[in-house]
Amino acid sequence: GRFVAVNRISFQVPKGEVFGFLGPNGAGKSTTIRMLCGILRPSGGSGTVAGFDIHTQPEQIKANIGYMSQKFSLYQDLTVEENIDFYSGIYRIPPEKKRARKEWVIEMAGLAEHRRRPTAILSGGWKQRLALGCAILHEPPIIFLAEPTSGVDPISRRQFWDLIYELSGHGVTIFVTTHYMDEAEYCDRLGLIYRGELIALDTPRALKAKMTQDGITPSLEDVFVKLIEARDRAEQPQQEVQR
Repeated sequence: GRFVAVNRISFQVPKGEVFGFLGPNGAGKSTTIRMLCGILRPSGGSGTVAGFDIHTQPEQIKANIGYMSQKFSLYQDLTVEENIDFYSGIYRIPPEKKRARKEWVIEMAGLAEHRRRPTAILSGGWKQRLALGCAILHEPPIIFLAEPTSGVDPISRRQFWDLIYELSGHGVTIFVTTHYMDEAEYCDRLGLIYRGELIALDTPRALKAKMTQDGITPSLEDVFVKLIEARDRAEQPQQEVQR
């Protein structure tokens, strides 16, 4: 019908940027990510990810990105090493590189003493770092992170973002969704999607500066609430006319 999940949004994310994609539940974040990851073919428009067309080259996109969801996409009954071995096969990592990449993940995740333990018994923070390692085993240039810190403690969240900064510093592009506004502050730029439309796109500092009044700078959460309320007020007269 009249409902459009993602309504002609447009943005670019340069190499090495940490791009935050925010919005309330049902705003269109997941649909957008599914299109960018080559999972869902868009009904219109155009786009490229890592240089590949989202309409005609979805398989090439999948081979050149890493994806991590809030559920961590790990097999709980497998050990740490078995999970890494499984994803090494999925990403077709050459045998000569497989061992080195496995050791890198184990060291990065701090799991040297737990490598033969079932994943199910790991803490949330360890599972999080293991999931990230499995998602980037094949060294993709772009990583999509869908609420990757949901359910982990503040220290693990901070450590996770340290890893994100390290990857970004090596030129990896990070596309992340989060509901934590303190995490949104860590992003280089933010895009706010609401009811399928991109209603804001800028750096966290610039977004807050636009809402500063009487020398008082609002929080990022206040900025987003005001932007959403302003969009609702702008749409209300149109809805009254349609009735």
